[in-house]
Amino acid sequence: MNKEIASACRLLAAALAICFVLGGARAEPAPALSVQAENPFMQAALEEALAGITGQHGGPFGSVIVRDGVIVGRGHNRVLTDRDPTFHGEIAAIRDACARLDTHDLSGCVLYTTAEPCPMCLFACLWARIDRVYYGCTILDTERIGFRDADLDSAMGGREQLSDYLVCLDREACLALFDIYLETEHTVY
Repeated sequence: MNKEIASACRLLAAALAICFVLGGARAEPAPALSVQAENPFMQAALEEALAGITGQHGGPFGSVIVRDGVIVGRGHNRVLTDRDPTFHGEIAAIRDACARLDTHDLSGCVLYTTAEPCPMCLFACLWARIDRVYYGCTILDTERIGFRDADLDSAMGGREQLSDYLVCLDREACLALFDIYLETEHTVY
């Protein structure tokens, strides 16, 4: 097989993997947010989360992964549509970034997410070697909308030792997203 065909096959495989991870194209665009984040990457995470809320894919959790100022991965919570309790926004963004970059190592990347990662996602970020995580809402904020991250977090011993790794950013904009979520019909899980 010549190099051009092999390259085309790799691109096609990557495109199919991205479609599989993202669940295909969205049927309709998400409505515009009434609140804007100050950080453009957090804004992209908010828009990703809003698409998930609009499609009733799961909770109000969207993420983007950035390398050298460019978004290389996106994802939102797909727990309900994929019937997969591990398909959180951070996991979807990690899968997307790894497929796009053709690697399992996301060193040099940072993740922006609408809420502080649950313990599973936090450890996935560490395992993927993501350099830093910027989050909007806190674990206590997610408790307010019906999620049990705080209970799971206390079972693992807390996260105080990761204060340099986890940085809160654009909390007010992300709280507004949570309000939108609470106003929509949704399934608590």
